[in-house]
Amino acid sequence: MTSIKFGVTAKSENNTKTIVETRGFKMTIDEPETLGGTNGGANPVEYILAALSGCLNVVGHLIAREMGFKLNGLELVLEGDLDPAKFTGKSMDGRAGYSEIRVTLKPDTDADKETLDKWIKAVESRCPVSDNISNPTPLHIVLG
Repeated sequence: MTSIKFGVTAKSENNTKTIVETRGFKMTIDEPETLGGTNGGANPVEYILAALSGCLNVVGHLIAREMGFKLNGLELVLEGDLDPAKFTGKSMDGRAGYSEIRVTLKPDTDADKETLDKWIKAVESRCPVSDNISNPTPLHIVLG
């Protein structure tokens, strides 16, 4: 199958607020006031959790359909642990990103536990955002 290219453009509005555009949609990224922002939108690491939840939802419904059971809805609860020390420059030890992300999927379905166990394994293995978070992805940042 041929690769599909996705992209965004972004412009800083101030030192914490970024306006991102893609396919005619605008997203505002900002930090909470407790981190020096104006609380004008979710922050970047919250967007990672949001992207993961959206991807798990799409893949979860797709796989349920493939497996032949009805998924009436899906509730997702995501949280992650992040130590801001590296991000803020207070320490160069540890990671700048999440040390762990936990996801709880609560499917609304009549499917039995055995089916749901197979379903959740397939969802986790086929979710592109989960794959990007779980595995190294080459990243090239250059000056333009």
